[in-house]
Amino acid sequence: MLTVNLYYTGTNGNARKFAEEMESSGTAAKIRSEEGNVRYEYFFPMNDPETVLLIDAWESQEAIDVHHASPMMDTIAKLRDKYDLHMKVERYLSDDGMPASDEEFIRK
Repeated sequence: MLTVNLYYTGTNGNARKFAEEMESSGTAAKIRSEEGNVRYEYFFPMNDPETVLLIDAWESQEAIDVHHASPMMDTIAKLRDKYDLHMKVERYLSDDGMPASDEEFIRK
């Protein structure tokens, strides 16, 4: 699985407005329904009111490539421009699970 953390940063609450419009317009729901999408969720950092974190996870690089080639990307790009957002991106590949040495720190 490939997980991408996208940090959208703007001014005057624009990052949150962007996330709200992605949700209210149904765009986020459409992305969640795309083949290979595992997770598409927005979070708000407590120490930075001008940033929104999107955690976007896909089954494979191929699935995200199909997403990137879709008309959905034009919609997202227009909204990013509308709200004048800048981005920082982190990519992670999942490993085979939780090591036993870390299990003791997880409260279930």
